[in-house]
Amino acid sequence: QIFAMATQGDTEMAAMDIEAQSKLDDMRERYDRAVTYHSLKPAEAETLYKSVSAEEGDGEEFNKLKEQAICKLGELYADQKRVEDIQQLLISIRPFFLNIPKAKTAKIVRTLIELVAKVPGADKVQMQLCLDTIEWCKQEKRTFLRHRIQTKLSSMYFEVKDYTAALSLVGDLLREVKKLDDKPLLVEIHLVESRTHHQLRNMPKSKAALTSARTAANAIYCPPLLQAQIDTQAGTLHAEEKDYKTAYSYFYEAFEAFQNQDDPRAVTSLKHMLLCKIMTNHAEEVPGLIDGKNSLKYGGSELESMREMAAAYQERSLDKLITTQEKFSKELQEDPVTKFHLTNLYQTLLEQNLSRLIEPFSQVQIAHIASLIKLPVDTVEVTLSQMILDKKFNGILDQGSGALIAYEDLPDNTTLEAGLETIENMGKVVDSLYTRAARLS
Repeated sequence: QIFAMATQGDTEMAAMDIEAQSKLDDMRERYDRAVTYHSLKPAEAETLYKSVSAEEGDGEEFNKLKEQAICKLGELYADQKRVEDIQQLLISIRPFFLNIPKAKTAKIVRTLIELVAKVPGADKVQMQLCLDTIEWCKQEKRTFLRHRIQTKLSSMYFEVKDYTAALSLVGDLLREVKKLDDKPLLVEIHLVESRTHHQLRNMPKSKAALTSARTAANAIYCPPLLQAQIDTQAGTLHAEEKDYKTAYSYFYEAFEAFQNQDDPRAVTSLKHMLLCKIMTNHAEEVPGLIDGKNSLKYGGSELESMREMAAAYQERSLDKLITTQEKFSKELQEDPVTKFHLTNLYQTLLEQNLSRLIEPFSQVQIAHIASLIKLPVDTVEVTLSQMILDKKFNGILDQGSGALIAYEDLPDNTTLEAGLETIENMGKVVDSLYTRAARLS
């Protein structure tokens, strides 16, 4: 009787295994058909993906197939720009997350949020999706996932230029993550912090955050794309300090990493490399770099804008520089790095052109200089004032007659300079003696 019961139990288990395998085969067949229909018949593909993702069951193969169907359904919605459906999908599959490991849950959630980012103009929906997911993570005590979604949200705040919200979220994150010593996440958080401070023109804090990111990155294996982002930020900060040679090397490292990963950000790094060449008076090398074998596949308006900028700089032509900026306003003005340095380049060229024009005169009307350089009188007057204050030009502006009066450059008075230096050193000696006398008394 015991033997009969055992045999019956084995038979039932075998029947259940056959049924489960049959169900799994049916799901796999539906999934394969959905993948085939993905581009050709999206409506049918959607129905098949939904049928697979709605199945109830357990097992590693079953969960894997269901996970693939969910991700492909999200891709289909993203292709059709149906961001609200992705939002609903993420909410509807939350019961499924209870049956799979937390790492798999994090992967699915992050994949769906990244898919929303591919839809133009979906920033607000993506941010709301992040906020909803963070609340769910708090309820389910999914700390690991919550930290990563919050890091993504802080990066999105940075992208939409809400720097106050980004820094506030980053500050809270750093306090929590430092206790857990999650170095991979610390690298990402410090990188967002550095980029945010840079946009707020707080260079010391930006450099400090970047140093923290690089320290954390050195202690772990850093993925190539993340390392490329660190190199890009390092290049940006060095360029801000006018150390364009070092900036070029960092941008080159970033370009190679992005290129190896077929990342579209490679063209931005290449553009910044070309900008560094222009800023270091090597504009003649720009056409060669653009036409090189590594750059050919990135040909387009981004690189053509830099080619024309280099040509304008070589000719010292202010008119051509202004024309190029107007022609490629999107490529040059929407990139904050390029915009900042081209403003400096414009100012440098303007000062060089003004110096060349006023060189023959001892006294000249500002309106005449403005007509020669084809710029408004106010612009020319402000630039000349700044040049005089910076001691780039020896002269004065006569507001009464509207003229610029140039003075001859006087030879350096070495006796006066030596005398001033002696007086300064004597002052230091007296201060030192006074301090010692005060101590003795």
